[in-house]
Amino acid sequence: MGQPIRHEHDSIGTVDVPAAALWGAQTQRSINNFAIGHQKIPAELIHALAQIKQCCAAVNGRHGLLNDQQVALIERAGEAIQTGQHDDQFPLSVWQTGSGTQTNMNVNEVISNLAAQQSGESLGSHRPLHPNDHINRSQSTNDVFPAAIHVAAALQLKQTLLPELNQLIASLDAKADAWRDIIKIGRTHLQDAVPLRLGDEVSAWRDRVRDGAQWLSAAQDKLLALPLGGTAVGSGLNTPERFAHEVCAELANRTGSEFQPAENLFAVMAGHDALVQAMAQLRRLAVTLLTIANDIRLLACGPRAGLGELLLPANEPGSSIMPGKVNPTQCEAMAMVCTQVIGMDAAVAAAGAGGHLQMNVYKPLIGFNLIEGIRLLQDACRCFRLNLVSGMEPDRERIAFYLERSLMLVTALTPEIGYEKACAIAQHAHREGLTLREAALQSGAITAERFDQLIDPAAMASPHR
Repeated sequence: MGQPIRHEHDSIGTVDVPAAALWGAQTQRSINNFAIGHQKIPAELIHALAQIKQCCAAVNGRHGLLNDQQVALIERAGEAIQTGQHDDQFPLSVWQTGSGTQTNMNVNEVISNLAAQQSGESLGSHRPLHPNDHINRSQSTNDVFPAAIHVAAALQLKQTLLPELNQLIASLDAKADAWRDIIKIGRTHLQDAVPLRLGDEVSAWRDRVRDGAQWLSAAQDKLLALPLGGTAVGSGLNTPERFAHEVCAELANRTGSEFQPAENLFAVMAGHDALVQAMAQLRRLAVTLLTIANDIRLLACGPRAGLGELLLPANEPGSSIMPGKVNPTQCEAMAMVCTQVIGMDAAVAAAGAGGHLQMNVYKPLIGFNLIEGIRLLQDACRCFRLNLVSGMEPDRERIAFYLERSLMLVTALTPEIGYEKACAIAQHAHREGLTLREAALQSGAITAERFDQLIDPAAMASPHR
């Protein structure tokens, strides 16, 4: 038997809506018409929309466009949505209208019906709040939906990803400091190179992540300029004077972030360059994290037939057939997340270029990929830090073994005996299976005393300290 339904009306006609649903006719039409995939509009975006509705109601109330009861009802319903109490009432697919109109109306309809419940009216009655006339007052989907993406992404970066990156940076910094006295052989082109300190190698990872965090923070600042108040095309039609400034100030006061109206509302509504830039910085961070993950799993490969310079935590069995095998699974998970984010950025870049005239019609895709990318990287960085970096240790014996056998220590002889003689010594040592010292002394190009003075791996790793 089918579930109970109620009949709702919109400008097109009658729609059957589940009797208990808090959404209305326009949401139901979207459910019926866009049954595409499993990706739903992110909760963070819904919560941001609800908060924007609260701010708009407060400003509309001050201008006498809503009465005190209407403002209070919108505030109460918006708070309930913001805190996740009704997340199941926002079922719409990402793959809907490119403006996000149906999601905007989904929020408007849910607020309307929550107000109806609070006031003893029936669901779908649009009393005492009409979804368009009251909840959407002084707004258009074209300004509030992209504004909600800005707000959701800016707050998500500020509250989740950037703090997590700071913890990862601190964890890498602790390793760099603890390992600064370990001298190891460097590798370029995956071939032996001159020595460096293990702490310096890790410091490169740390500072690349730090640079990524700084670039992301700058991109987050650009998200604070909002299209709110532009309504349909950027002109601010149907808004009271200075609405854009007042509603952004209200939002800034409630969130603690310095949201303000964009200098040119037409510009931020015709294109979403700040969102594209934020996604590009996620990609930049993903590129950095992917190379770090690959470096770590290369240095940890083994344990007996690889480099084996790093010892990684044994978090889970690595094979269903090979007993005792342990794999660098955190590196693999990070690599997959980063690869996904790189691909998501390509989609956002194409979407950002896809607008025409006064509006871009790829908003849900841009919002979904940006918010999902932030979430993926934040989660991946947390797992990487807790389950790999914090428990990672050097194999000092293996590192010393490689250092002692390296032929590239001969580089320190070059200023003394010249490139060609140093090259001949290295080639002779490798060909005859000799130590570098044995080959150098056999060449007659340098004395034992001078060789021992020049071939000092610690001094080579820090020539100016």
